[in-house]
Amino acid sequence: MFIATLIAAESIAAGDISAAADRLDVAGCLVEDWTWIDEGRAADIRFASDAAAARKAIEGIVVGADVAVQPAANREKKLLVADMDSTMITVECIDELADYAGIKAQIAEVTERAMRGELDFASALDARVALLEGLDESAIQRCLDERVRLMPGAKTLIRTMRARGATTILVSGGFTRFAEPVGQELGFHRMIANRLLIEDGKLTGKVRKPIVDATTKEVTLLGAIDELGIDEQATLAVGDGANDLPMIRRAGLGVAYHAKPIVAAEAGVRIDHNDLTALLYIQGIAPSDWVRD
Repeated sequence: MFIATLIAAESIAAGDISAAADRLDVAGCLVEDWTWIDEGRAADIRFASDAAAARKAIEGIVVGADVAVQPAANREKKLLVADMDSTMITVECIDELADYAGIKAQIAEVTERAMRGELDFASALDARVALLEGLDESAIQRCLDERVRLMPGAKTLIRTMRARGATTILVSGGFTRFAEPVGQELGFHRMIANRLLIEDGKLTGKVRKPIVDATTKEVTLLGAIDELGIDEQATLAVGDGANDLPMIRRAGLGVAYHAKPIVAAEAGVRIDHNDLTALLYIQGIAPSDWVRD
């Protein structure tokens, strides 16, 4: 049994859901029924066959809506591993930190290329951090206070999953000085990130090795599966950049959130229109059961 979930950024009509169900039937997916998760906003269509055909049949059927297709089994996840920059928060911290050194445009270009998968992540991180040598340590706290904002829906997502017994891990290719306070505010169980090296109150232009990269993210996911003794299908990974792809590929449900094209093309689910509460709808969790901000 499979479930196709349609989630509208604004609203969706019963007729839209019925039309999607009809398309699934025409595609040979053997629709059983459909139900609201949140009337006018999100609905499930249950069907018996061919998830790949289902995705193709209903992708883009409702303008401004996201679609997730997945097995009905293990729908509610027991583990979430999430990226931070441009996923749990609205900015790339290294770009914003670079603004305090007057070199944001220079560093942001490299960040964008790395997130698109055009550059080796570790080398690109080393190169960008080197340009921050001599920046006063106080700029980190200023950046955190003035620039870092939580992604809409992030707190509701993490607190709801945690309240329902899921383990939540934040794994960032960014820096601990941002990941730790962000993770604590959101309610993550664990935070993993790179550590900026600082001497005499100034950035040295280096990070502690080994660098937290794509491999770290995948290893963290797999290690948590073993530690918790759970089925791989009971896991969710979410991110937006190329360094998130390994964990997105390995998770039971890999989600590309407002992601770069290389990530959106490979993830099992794309969220292009909604905020992070879409990940609760995808798990079948109705708003009446959310733990809100």
